[in-house]
Amino acid sequence: MTTLRCATADDIPFIMRTERLPGYDLVVGRFEEAEHHARIADPAWAHLVGDDGFAILNDLDNRDGNVCLKRFAVTERSRGLGSRLMPLVVDWSFTHTPVHRLWLNLVEGNEAAWRLYERSGFLKEGVRREAAVLPDGRRSNMIMMSILRPEWDARQRG
Repeated sequence: MTTLRCATADDIPFIMRTERLPGYDLVVGRFEEAEHHARIADPAWAHLVGDDGFAILNDLDNRDGNVCLKRFAVTERSRGLGSRLMPLVVDWSFTHTPVHRLWLNLVEGNEAAWRLYERSGFLKEGVRREAAVLPDGRRSNMIMMSILRPEWDARQRG
């Protein structure tokens, strides 16, 4: 059974190991240790840790209720870990914050993440053309997706 809880400073090594797994530099991103410590202490951010991965939310203080799923990663790809963890992250967001719109950016071409987000209720909003510079210097489009509280409520009911 996958669980989810707010991270502490003790979880930072696990988070950093996970976000530094091979290939994640292209699709997940990473913070240095000092930045993780600062973000965990900042009430506008939430680091959530599950048994097999983590999520980072920011803009929890956004006056319009737009919260960003900044980062999501699991310890092993293609094993269904994301499918177990992502619904917990979405549910946590809508039950523990006043979020109206939970949104994320996705590197174009990351089809596994696209499918996961769609299964979790996220809808495509648009494309931010060449908005990301990948570690190898190439530019990539970013796909913006979101789920609204009424959509999440409807999924809960049925």
